[in-house]
Amino acid sequence: MSTIAAQFHRPPSRILMLLEGRALHEFGAFLSLLPLLNLAAKGDGHPILVLPGLMAGDDLTTPLRQFLTGRGYDVRGWGLGLNRGLRDGVQDQMLDLVRNLSNAHRRKISIVGWSLGGVYARELAKILPDRVRSVITLGSPFAGDPKSTNAWRVYELASGQSVDAAHDEFGGSIGEAPPVPTTAIFSRTDGICAWQACVEKTSAWSESIEVEGSHCGMAANPAALLAIADRLSQPEDAWVPFDRSGWRSIIFPDPAR
Repeated sequence: MSTIAAQFHRPPSRILMLLEGRALHEFGAFLSLLPLLNLAAKGDGHPILVLPGLMAGDDLTTPLRQFLTGRGYDVRGWGLGLNRGLRDGVQDQMLDLVRNLSNAHRRKISIVGWSLGGVYARELAKILPDRVRSVITLGSPFAGDPKSTNAWRVYELASGQSVDAAHDEFGGSIGEAPPVPTTAIFSRTDGICAWQACVEKTSAWSESIEVEGSHCGMAANPAALLAIADRLSQPEDAWVPFDRSGWRSIIFPDPAR
């Protein structure tokens, strides 16, 4: 178990859970704003691994992956079916994914993880920091007690294990930031995870970006996609924090308010 006690945050209210239906509208906004999104920053084409959330698979990250492919990156899904938690062999398979993708391109990769996939992304970067260039999480509850979400019972049913026992399956504290540039994207109106558990401590290599939207629509949220494109376009070894000045202050609320 972790040597640092994870703080419990009250899970989102039932009203916010009901508002998760906004995800359909966020997908609609993604489609309607695609011409503008295609003006988002392009990067250097490095490989990106996208990890899905609990009980989601590569199909639900298709909009995100197609968007990033359009930004010039070599984007891969995880290819492991539905994310049913850290069952036997899942950790080793993900480590192989990172190694194989890095070897194929002979360079470091970035990992974008949605919800539980973001928790995985952070831990993979801690285990293989020499293979990972940056990490971006989307509504990932890494900074709180595992029951600071409305999905912990689903995790236990899907994985067949206690959420408390699985919390530190990788070893160490999941709240500790990876030793690579790390961005946590979160929403205060997240209906699944307590937003406080999805916020990263600010440091020279870590930051948080707030967007307005749902948890289930995070991987298609236009503001989140703009932020992801900006973060991935940072030159390797020359990462700088997100700049929300000017017009961006209208789209991205101040996460420190």
